Amino acid sequence: MERQPEGVVRSPAETVREAQRLLDAGMPFHAHEVFEDAWKSGPEASAPLWRGLAQLAVGLTHAARGNAVGGARLLRRGADGIEGLRTDPHGIDVPGLVRWARELAGRVEQAGPAVDAAREAPRLSGGSGAGG
Repeated sequence: MERQPEGVVRSPAETVREAQRLLDAGMPFHAHEVFEDAWKSGPEASAPLWRGLAQLAVGLTHAARGNAVGGARLLRRGADGIEGLRTDPHGIDVPGLVRWARELAGRVEQAGPAVDAAREAPRLSGGSGAGG
């Protein structure tokens, strides 16, 4: 599958909207690239949020590819990276995403086989962080 164009500068709202669209479509690696663009092109103060979200998306990518160990590790790293950040930056449900990531990491470690990325996609805003 073709990669996302790199270095695209988006507003935070555009970043969240595009990443959610990609996550819902079962394309978490592409969402990772959108978050990475925001991390690298945005203000330094926002970097921990976007970096953590990129790690969550790439963790879901690994879990969907059957890499339980790497997927769980990246999901937890991303959760650790965003935990404690402002609870509503850009409308993002940080506590819900932290819960989602830790719960999915535990299931991936126990179950082992690949997960369905679209079915497990988190909701970035407006709720529990649970899949859509």
